Amino acid sequence: MSERFDIRETTLPGVHVLDRKPREDDRGWIERVYDRVELAEVMGSRPIAQVNRSFTGSQGTVRGLHYQVAPSSEAKIVSCVRGSIFDVAVDVRRGSPTLLGWHGEVLSAENRASLVIPEGFAHGFQTLVDDCELLYVHTAAYDPSAERGIHPLDPRVAVAWPLAVKYLSARDGSHPPLGPGFAGIEG
Repeated sequence: MSERFDIRETTLPGVHVLDRKPREDDRGWIERVYDRVELAEVMGSRPIAQVNRSFTGSQGTVRGLHYQVAPSSEAKIVSCVRGSIFDVAVDVRRGSPTLLGWHGEVLSAENRASLVIPEGFAHGFQTLVDDCELLYVHTAAYDPSAERGIHPLDPRVAVAWPLAVKYLSARDGSHPPLGPGFAGIEG
C-alpha cells in the first residue's frame, strides 16, 4: 500500500493509473511524482534514465503515437502538470491478446493522475485545453534510431480522440497506416 499514490489497473495489462496524493497544510501542498520504492509494483527495478517536460499551446493538438524498439524500449510515467490532456497507451507487443488495444485517460493538473506506460506500448495525447505542460519520467534515453510511430488516426487502432484533431506535426502525420500485416514488435 502506497502512502503517496493510489494505483489503479486498466484494461491493458501493465498500464496503470497513478493518483498522486498530495500532503497539504496552510502553506499549500507537496506531492510526489515518482518514488522507486512505492512504485515498485508497477515499475519494478527499472532505472530512471530521463525526465522530460513538454509544452503544447493549442487545444485539440495531438502528439504521438510514439514508441521505441529494443534495445531502447522504454517505460514511462506521464503527468500533466498544467492544463488537461487525453493520454493514450496502445499495445504494440507481438503476441499480446490486447494487440492494438488502447486505453485513454484524462490527466490534468486538477486530478493529479499519471499514466504508467510499460515497454511495448505506443504513447500519444490530445490537449483538451490550451497551454498544457507534461512531465515524463523515462526508463531509457531517447534514441532516434529506435523511435517508431503510428499515425494517430490509424483505423486499425481507432483511438476515439475526444476533440477534432486540429494540429498534428508533419512527422506524426507522415506515419503510414499499420496495414493488415502489422503483428506487433518483439519485446
